[in-house]
Amino acid sequence: MDTTGRVGAQGALGAPSTSDDVEAGRAPQEEAAGVRRGLEGYLLADFPWYGLDEAFTGPRWLMQVGAAADGTVEHGSTGHGEEPTVRVESAHDQQRFAVVVTVASRPVRRSADGTGVLEATSVSSAAWLAGSGLLSCTWPAQMERVLRDDWLEQQTAIAWELADDLDGPSWTTLTLPVDGVPTPFHYRESEYGWVLAGSAIEGRGGSRSSGAGACTGVHIGAYGRGMSAYGLGFSVVKDISEYGN
Repeated sequence: MDTTGRVGAQGALGAPSTSDDVEAGRAPQEEAAGVRRGLEGYLLADFPWYGLDEAFTGPRWLMQVGAAADGTVEHGSTGHGEEPTVRVESAHDQQRFAVVVTVASRPVRRSADGTGVLEATSVSSAAWLAGSGLLSCTWPAQMERVLRDDWLEQQTAIAWELADDLDGPSWTTLTLPVDGVPTPFHYRESEYGWVLAGSAIEGRGGSRSSGAGACTGVHIGAYGRGMSAYGLGFSVVKDISEYGN
């Protein structure tokens, strides 16, 4: 997995909220609310966005996209259910949400400034984004403020390692529909929620560009809490503006 992806993941989803954010009453990514709810970045993507399929009838909302230095949109997220919060007084076990992460499938390519090479994106990229996303909205019960940042740093490192070892014992296989087609996902659970990652079949949903760094499909990650992953299905978002309403 591309080591630069870790930085990109934090930039796209917002670095996991620190205890200073919570003390100030900020929800994850609230400081960039104008960006995360804007449609502009989503509309610039050269790949299709994924969300929960039509079986989900609850609220839908935009989060934030991640872009390369040249402005190329690389990944982003769509939310479903109740927007999560890391407020200390909130009961995490009562939150019900699922976030779908779409990652453009890119081949090995030159960096925007031409000084290096970026590795191809993979299912591990989606797994890392989903794992770090779950951490961004998690505060363990009864944990002191001064300890939360240390815990977050430790758990973030673990999420990175797990994403790089999808064939390891921490993951199981879960088959879920993607555009109606049964698709295998890597899946894991923890006391804080669940994370999964897989790929849409190449060509499904289409790509809107060509060239050396063109998107050849997408990888799908997801995380959630309070909503079982076992009954979920994913599909291409036909009108991303519906998430902004």
